[in-house]
Amino acid sequence: MEQTVRLSIVVPCYNEESSIGPLHAAVTAAAAALPDDEVEILFVDDGSTDGTLAALRGLAARDAAVRYVSFSRNFGKEAAMLAGLQRTNGDAVVLLDADLQHPPHLLPQMVALHKQGYDQVVACRDRQGEPALRRIPARLFYRTVNRWVDVQLHDGAGDFRLLSRAVVDALLSLPEYHRFSKGLFSWVGFSTVTLTFRHEARQAGTSTWSFGKLVNYALDGMLSFNNKPLRLAVYAGLLQTLLATGYAAWVIVNALVEGVDMPGYATLISAVIGMAGIQLMVLGVIGEYIGRIYYESKHRPHFLVRETDSRPTGRDQLTRPRARSDGDSPTAEVGTVA
Repeated sequence: MEQTVRLSIVVPCYNEESSIGPLHAAVTAAAAALPDDEVEILFVDDGSTDGTLAALRGLAARDAAVRYVSFSRNFGKEAAMLAGLQRTNGDAVVLLDADLQHPPHLLPQMVALHKQGYDQVVACRDRQGEPALRRIPARLFYRTVNRWVDVQLHDGAGDFRLLSRAVVDALLSLPEYHRFSKGLFSWVGFSTVTLTFRHEARQAGTSTWSFGKLVNYALDGMLSFNNKPLRLAVYAGLLQTLLATGYAAWVIVNALVEGVDMPGYATLISAVIGMAGIQLMVLGVIGEYIGRIYYESKHRPHFLVRETDSRPTGRDQLTRPRARSDGDSPTAEVGTVA
């Protein structure tokens, strides 16, 4: 008899009012290909300022398989994913973007691989045919992060993946405030398999990831898993010391042997400016680490919740998503698995 999987699908949302309905329909269609499994969809509203929350309320009232949690403000996608993982009921959890760029039709294939014994099923983006302006920076990001951090990230691997309950529990045991989930997924380990998918175009709205946010995200990754930037500062200081010593020896030899009087003002100013630049860089790196220690010491929560669907969260509460019909009642239906 085939193993029955309790599947939880976590969907972080930020101003995705127009995407909620199409996403629910796509997930419902994919769930129809999993007749032996039980599915729930957990939407995490990351402080949206449009009608996302209202759309989630209506969806949860029509479909007992839909749950939601809404933040008091925008705390970021990392916090939204963490909230979803904390509130899931399934034996396996899939992280899925709300903009339909992660195709829900891959869900049956991911579940099938999980049933074969894999704890992580990672969907890697196929970059073939992507514009160079998108493909080159993305590959540069992965190569840079992989060179700096102590874990390896798959090129094209994002948050779209299936996680077993063992992986979810391992992730929830990590208490750090600054979370870089791409790195944490690799750090916890467990048996992993990848599959390739073609990234779909957004169905509605615009991306909230600006270039500055992507740069900050890359820096978070490089600072979250090692102290190599601090070591780089040490190496830079040693190199500067060697250069200064060599230059000083060269000046002394020229003055004693050749009788060359080296003009000092330009050299001195250049040396001072160069040293000041290195010192500021080192102080900036140290400040980043101290800032992280400061935030960790505060023990503030990753997010604050203002509203949930108020349904029970026990492991026996999973049901199946269903398509909307004209006769749906506006009241919530709570399905319980016998």
